[in-house]
Amino acid sequence: MEWLPLSMFVAVCVVLLTGYPVAFALGGTALLFAAGGMLTGTFSPSDLSFVPNRLFGIIENSTLMAVPLFVFMGVMLEKSRVAEKLLSSMGQLFGPLPGGMGLAIILVGALLAASTGIVGATVVTMGLLSLPTMLRQGYQPQLSTGLICATGTLGQIIPPSIALVLLGDVLANAYQDIQLKQGLWSLDTVSVGDLFVGALIPGLILVGLYLFYVVAISLLKPQWAPAFAPADGERRSWRALLGGLIPPLLLIAAVLGSILTGKATPTEAAGVGAFGALLLGAANRHLNRTILGEVVRATSRVTAMVFMILIGASLFSLVFRGFGGEEAVHNLFAAMPGGVIGATVMVMLLIFLLGFILDFIEITFVVVPIVAPVLLGMGLDPIWLGVMIALNLQTSFLTPPFGFALFYLRGVAPAEVKTTHIYQGVIPFIFIQLIMLGILALFPELATWLPHALYG
Repeated sequence: MEWLPLSMFVAVCVVLLTGYPVAFALGGTALLFAAGGMLTGTFSPSDLSFVPNRLFGIIENSTLMAVPLFVFMGVMLEKSRVAEKLLSSMGQLFGPLPGGMGLAIILVGALLAASTGIVGATVVTMGLLSLPTMLRQGYQPQLSTGLICATGTLGQIIPPSIALVLLGDVLANAYQDIQLKQGLWSLDTVSVGDLFVGALIPGLILVGLYLFYVVAISLLKPQWAPAFAPADGERRSWRALLGGLIPPLLLIAAVLGSILTGKATPTEAAGVGAFGALLLGAANRHLNRTILGEVVRATSRVTAMVFMILIGASLFSLVFRGFGGEEAVHNLFAAMPGGVIGATVMVMLLIFLLGFILDFIEITFVVVPIVAPVLLGMGLDPIWLGVMIALNLQTSFLTPPFGFALFYLRGVAPAEVKTTHIYQGVIPFIFIQLIMLGILALFPELATWLPHALYG
């Protein structure tokens, strides 16, 4: 009966393509298949007895409390124009250099990723603020749009990333299940903090590769990325420039530093970040009842969406396992040529392709719980696997024609920027990210060394 879990997976993908809300598509498909299985005797009602405990476990999960706090932090930095001041300051510092505006955008994108972790917010913010300026100063449209899309997706891999928070929770559950099945009662664990630390070096290397590409372009084709000085009316004092740079840098240092040094859990650090973003908004004089209301409503919408999807995905996962889906996936991977390497390549290819049509939240809650236990059972390191999945999802966000980052930028780009410019512009960055995936596959220590060095 291995065709039943496969049919269930295909059915939910078809429902998702119709545009039906993800959470209800997952839960509804699961209930329909469970009801059909009970009628035909292929599904046991006892498999649904774990649903109440699973739902209460989701609501009481302290790790997932980091999600609304990080979302609040990111939206507040955007609405209070702290991100705008950061981009303006960086542009004025690097603009006079060849390719300087491109370098500024990469650095700002990395800093926004480390302070928001929200891909859409970063792409839209930089698209609105920097793209018109780059085009006026003679930057090639393809390079400009590719830079903005690529740096906007850094929020998937640079901590504190919401994607890493969700992946960390899913992988921790899968890892503990595997250890229990192997009879290991003294459980090791993998935490969100481990993934944050593990993603730090690969994320910085990826930023370095982006910077190297822009420098190479500015030297080989200087007309694509010319240097320019700001107009007299745009010149600002060093005090004003540092005022735009230092506050968000201090906030990032407080959030990441408290996690890396073990002084705070990711959830506690998220609370520090949310409160710090609130203080920055007040100091920037862009905090009032209207803005605060917009931030709270946006945070509530995103948080409700995440938790509803998680509830639907948990129900889907329970029914999928009840039909023997986990055993079917294990048998499929075991029969695959190449062993664990072949299975890993197949999973990465599947996640990459699904990234065209599904958001990272759906992939994290639907696909990862199915494939992660099998891969972890084959001996893969959970930290390395989590970072690889995050990098892979980041690449799929860029790939035409369905990359989400492309849609975000298309929505705010000037009329003279064609869709083909955006598609052509992201291609070099897709290759850079594939190179980074290859580097991490060859040298897993890039993701695993720092967590083991810090936490043992």
